[in-house]
Amino acid sequence: MPASESAQALAFVLLVMFLAYVLLILVPFLRRQKDPEGDPGQFGWHVFVPCRDEETVIGATIERLRTSFPSVHVWVIDDASDDSTASIVESAAASDPFVHLVRRHRPHARQGKGAALNEAYRVLSRWLPRDADRSHTVVAVVDADGRLAPNAFHQAAGPRAFANPAIGAAQAAVWMSNRDDATPLDGEHSRLRQAWGRYLVRMQDIEFRTTIAAMQCLRLRTFSVGLGGNGQFSRLSALDRVSEMSGNPWHGSLLEDYELGVHVVLAGYQNTYMHDTHVEQEALPSTRRLLTQRVRWCQGGMQCARYLPSIFRSENFTNAGSLEATYFLLLPFIQLAGIVLWPAAFIAMVASGTLYAGSFALFLAQAWWLIPLILVTGIAPFGIWAIIYRQQVAREASIGAAIGWAFGYWLYMYQTYISVVRALTRLVLGKDNWTKTRRNAERDNLRLVARET
Repeated sequence: MPASESAQALAFVLLVMFLAYVLLILVPFLRRQKDPEGDPGQFGWHVFVPCRDEETVIGATIERLRTSFPSVHVWVIDDASDDSTASIVESAAASDPFVHLVRRHRPHARQGKGAALNEAYRVLSRWLPRDADRSHTVVAVVDADGRLAPNAFHQAAGPRAFANPAIGAAQAAVWMSNRDDATPLDGEHSRLRQAWGRYLVRMQDIEFRTTIAAMQCLRLRTFSVGLGGNGQFSRLSALDRVSEMSGNPWHGSLLEDYELGVHVVLAGYQNTYMHDTHVEQEALPSTRRLLTQRVRWCQGGMQCARYLPSIFRSENFTNAGSLEATYFLLLPFIQLAGIVLWPAAFIAMVASGTLYAGSFALFLAQAWWLIPLILVTGIAPFGIWAIIYRQQVAREASIGAAIGWAFGYWLYMYQTYISVVRALTRLVLGKDNWTKTRRNAERDNLRLVARET
């Protein structure tokens, strides 16, 4: 078979796989039923908040957690911050015995989010009484800017979550807290950059509240739910079991959250997804910071591909779960192949069509069918999520806005190709340092300091 025909055939296979996956995640998402709630009083609750230079947000986050959840213990891990993060937490801890500071110092600090969480796990284990019921102790991980929904613990205590002893970990839905901000960037920026910032923020909210949520709904059926870095809940006894099997609960991947979820299942527990509660976090209105975040996630996914042999050998992963995990972990490599295959297949098709038709102009006249084909197979699988988002989340938005979001979301998803190339480059060069994404308020404070000096 000629190389051009091989490229077209492989591109067609990848297209069919992609469209099938979209259908597989769409159906469970649209059919899902509301989850029942439980009694949070049956459990002990602890929240880990990993921090590095988070003085702009950590004070408000502690106050929010302690006000919304009076019985929760808040463990703030200061990962050798250069700002006043530690002193803010110390001040809060001095007046509230439910607030705890876990301090890390160089050279042992700044080794990644997983290392910081492991330190908090060890400190909590020493702090708890020896007779504590660790199977009824739940640890949540919340970002320094995270905002847990008021019903978070009620959902986590429900019969489909930790009231079921088989559940080892759970992931809450993620919303963007600044999705409706009129000026996501500080006031010095032009109207064009403000509009671009609003666009990026809205696209991230669509992404998390539809596409990623739909992926998790499919994983509920395949028993392969993935954990996220924000709004992640774990049964302490499950963390104990993972630690016994592999040394620490969290490991060294840049996608330490998903990595933990894999280890929880390998340890014999199940993960679940809680769509009826959520955690809010800041969306990034900056292209540079968004790509920094996504490159880290993508590289972490590539690193986690090493678990595929363990996943296939484990009796704790279902066949469907193994297939779903395989597709997810190999997706960055499939996208890398697509960067070469899609243009090659398109060029080969145009070239052969031009030769057959006799000229490029005649081929264009005869190939009118390409436009609806591209709409159906290339744009609609992305744009449909914006339409669903309008129906489920933003009903006040006009149809015109939803259509604009649909095309915008299609274009937004091309950032994954930039991210995957940069992630592969870092992987090849052996760069695996954890790069912190600056908060929006932190960026504004840096500008203020620059003006004052």
